[in-house]
Amino acid sequence: MNEALKELLDLLDLEQIELDIFRGRSPEERIQRVFGGQVAAQALVAAGRTVPKDRDVHSLHAYFIRPGDPSIPIVYNVERLRDGRSFTTRRVVAVQHGKAIFTMSASFHVFEEGVAHQASVMPVVPDPETLPTFQDRMFELVGDNPGLRDWLSRPRPVDARYASPLTWEAFQNPELRSPQTNVWFRYHADLPDDPLLHVVLAAYASDFTLVDTILLAHGMAWGASNIMGASLDHAMWFHRPFRADDWLLYAQESPWSAGARGLARGEMFTASGDLVVSVVQEAMIRLMK
Repeated sequence: MNEALKELLDLLDLEQIELDIFRGRSPEERIQRVFGGQVAAQALVAAGRTVPKDRDVHSLHAYFIRPGDPSIPIVYNVERLRDGRSFTTRRVVAVQHGKAIFTMSASFHVFEEGVAHQASVMPVVPDPETLPTFQDRMFELVGDNPGLRDWLSRPRPVDARYASPLTWEAFQNPELRSPQTNVWFRYHADLPDDPLLHVVLAAYASDFTLVDTILLAHGMAWGASNIMGASLDHAMWFHRPFRADDWLLYAQESPWSAGARGLARGEMFTASGDLVVSVVQEAMIRLMK
């Protein structure tokens, strides 16, 4: 387990400061705002700690309200909306400087037998072990830029392997533009057998590349195009158990963008082709003058 993953797991181990009130922190690095996947993951941890162990999260719906300040802690207030015989519902509000920066509703369900089908088919892509890492792909693009090379050289908690063009590649070559992205990812460590932890880690990773799918359709890239972007809302459905330390294929597409907003959706598959997670996100994509 590398230091970046150890740090992430520590960030997800929230401090309980009162009944249904938790406190989380951000990484000690110079960033302008808190990564959205971090806030969503921490909020899900807070909700999960108020739910009986026999209930697994099956969906979450969240709104990003204000940019998070990475220099101060985030307080997560959990509201117990419902404790039914089969379903449990929680609402979480993340607060900084006395104002809400993020809200999330999450629903948990006792396991039940039922009818089962899967219409989605996993895209046919190369095996992850045959693909270069995200860092290796980017090293070829940034050349001798020392600042970017230092940033790329830092340990990362998630091992990501793209089976499709990067936004920077499409920025340089318009023929690579596409509204679809396929990314293999996993956490390269033997993680504990805690179902909530694996779901939380998938929620953390789900926010890394969805907005990039919108940019890829237009040949734009962070740092290269004159754009400003931010996640507006985020929804996830968890269909069956999975492990975040096994390879998952994150198949993403952007069906629409207009009016400074874009929609992206994704599906996570196990290496054997089982659909385990569905994701939808709307983002702001603002063209700067």
